[in-house]
Amino acid sequence: MNQPDTAPQTRQNTTPTPTGAGTTPEEAPMSQTVHTEITVAGMTCGHCSAAVTEELTALPGVTDVAVDLHPGEDSPVTITSEAPLDRTAVVAAITEAGYTLR
Repeated sequence: MNQPDTAPQTRQNTTPTPTGAGTTPEEAPMSQTVHTEITVAGMTCGHCSAAVTEELTALPGVTDVAVDLHPGEDSPVTITSEAPLDRTAVVAAITEAGYTLR
């Protein structure tokens, strides 16, 4: 019998993006943009989204957090950062905000 995987899941997509205003992609140095998709349980309102956003934004290298709030259900969250995130730090940030990473 297969046991369900209960470990928190994160998915990180790495996309190189050019940096430097006013330059073409061929001339601009490449930096890494990582999109980490997580699912957070327990959020019910805008205040909840703001708390999660605040904690995740405080992580080193995080440049954006997008919460797709589904009140009373699991809510997808996309974290944009300059490098891959430490999963333990993401779990700690969600816990600090008062929610659970699914």
